[in-house]
Amino acid sequence: MIDINQLRKLNAPENIAITAHAQQRLEERKISLSDVIKVIDEGEIIQQYEEDKPLPSCLIIGLAINNKYLHVVVSTDDEYIYLITAYYPTLDQWEDDYKTRRR
Repeated sequence: MIDINQLRKLNAPENIAITAHAQQRLEERKISLSDVIKVIDEGEIIQQYEEDKPLPSCLIIGLAINNKYLHVVVSTDDEYIYLITAYYPTLDQWEDDYKTRRR
């Protein structure tokens, strides 16, 4: 299980590894690394994906710099934060709180 405080201790640009896929998604969605850092610093974990490989991951919700809700999916090995993806949640997939998936 990932602890938000553990992530916050590592939460600096030099400790965030971004895959090529994640970088492409950030650019497409106009999400900056500053947005990701802000969400990790101020947000909350709303889902744990303990079965993910090679490392467990989690979904964090917080406000981006533009004050819109942003979802960030990360994993960690206690040395780095691995950014898997980030996206702006939409109401067709999420309830009004952006924390509960629609069925």
